[in-house]
Amino acid sequence: MNNPLYASPVACEQTLRALARYPERTAFSWPGGSITYQGTTDLIGRIQAVFMRLNFEPGTRVAFLTANRADAWCAGVAAQLSRLSITWLHPLGSLDDQLFQLEDSEAQMLVVDGVTFRDRGGELAARAVSLKTVFTLGPASYGVDLLTAVEAAGSVTARCFARPDDISTLNYTGGTTGKSKGALRTHRENSGAASAILADFEIPDRPSYLTVAPISHVAGTKVLPTLMRGGTVHMLKGFDPEAVFKTIERERINFTLFVPTMIYVMLDHPSLDRTDLSSLELLLYGASAMSPSRLVEGIERIGPVFSQLYGQTECYPVSVLRKAYHDPKTPEMFTSCGFPISACEVNVLDDNDQEVATGEAGEICVRAPHVMAEYWKRPEQTAETLKSGWLHTGDIARKDERGYMFILDRKKDMIVSGGFNIFPREVEDVLSQHADVAMVAVVGVPDDKWGEAVTAVVVAREGAKPNADELINLVKTKKGSAHAPKHIKFVTELPMTGVGKVDKKVLKAGFWTGRDRMVG
Repeated sequence: MNNPLYASPVACEQTLRALARYPERTAFSWPGGSITYQGTTDLIGRIQAVFMRLNFEPGTRVAFLTANRADAWCAGVAAQLSRLSITWLHPLGSLDDQLFQLEDSEAQMLVVDGVTFRDRGGELAARAVSLKTVFTLGPASYGVDLLTAVEAAGSVTARCFARPDDISTLNYTGGTTGKSKGALRTHRENSGAASAILADFEIPDRPSYLTVAPISHVAGTKVLPTLMRGGTVHMLKGFDPEAVFKTIERERINFTLFVPTMIYVMLDHPSLDRTDLSSLELLLYGASAMSPSRLVEGIERIGPVFSQLYGQTECYPVSVLRKAYHDPKTPEMFTSCGFPISACEVNVLDDNDQEVATGEAGEICVRAPHVMAEYWKRPEQTAETLKSGWLHTGDIARKDERGYMFILDRKKDMIVSGGFNIFPREVEDVLSQHADVAMVAVVGVPDDKWGEAVTAVVVAREGAKPNADELINLVKTKKGSAHAPKHIKFVTELPMTGVGKVDKKVLKAGFWTGRDRMVG
């Protein structure tokens, strides 16, 4: 099983190999600077020298709190080459969430972006008891400036000491349905992810990749594939639509990744029609479904470049809905999360882990080399999630006769109303097709008669005033009276998690206040 003859190269070794191939090309670019492939290799080597002197045990967790920065990404690679494992703190997370992750992961080292997160880093450094070493990228009143230490390290050749069984990453789940959990992977589970992405995603031959979403999460999974193709990673530190438009036009960006809410903002921005976006070949979106009407608008105004990705912290990627299936002539495909990638075996199973009939609802279950090894320090949840030799995603879906999957909802979000099982996603898909609806989320609200009443929380399109009865009747016509919302609430915005998903935990809490039972 662990015969080195059959081992794949670990991801940090793949990184060094990719960087060696095109030494003169630009690896990373950002407002005000850039670094070549050779320069990136040299920087990784010098950071590795600093880390190796600390003599941490293999597997020691190194936490990162940083905006999109090339030197931070290089520090992550340097840590993994040195047999340390990395855990990215969510840059939009609360202080309590970040402290929880530091303590739960037992991180002994913290690397902080000294520009964007200097103050928050100081709070974490003062309060996290497990930390032994704190580095800052740039000067701060605490810790050691890693960039200064790197200059003193001189020229050092990066070397890979990582072994397949060493812990590579500890990535924390979004926590949309409960406390965040650490999904642990050794280098063995991580080694094939970049190749899987290159095999099934329509990434351009020489990518010019714009990272706007945090590289701590899914946007970061496209950095190594970009370098393997000899491309350039253009980094912006946050989502500013004006900066996004200017960067795409100036740098001839051909590939990027957004969450749907970012795309909505871009579609509503006056600069869109004044910007040359003709270089774009691939716009990946994920984290949540896109409104079909807005997707059609995006295809018409930005181009036939949209592709939907699906996966989760426990296994990414799982499936992809390619550009060809984003055709306004077949809008029914817009609600699909795609076809399983070639590296994954995917099935839709019932509660007894038996395959359901085509078109029936069941849980998406996955087998793949890049499935997590376990939930860190959570053996019961690990056993429940990985039972019967499948990763149970918690997503309920139907599969058509070709194998395309259509997610109905999270298993935990199912509404039981008047004895009927209703998946909010089915109601959301109908409502989001209405021209006056910008965004919608559906939750179950306590009701003495129905048990739970289907309730839609709607954000109207700018300048529109949707009629509640009209929306209710639309669902009644398309899905039947059981699915029709009993209540419609209009709001100016929906609560979002740090990774761009609607935070249904927050939505539900407002409706369930003072009740004995809380769903989710």
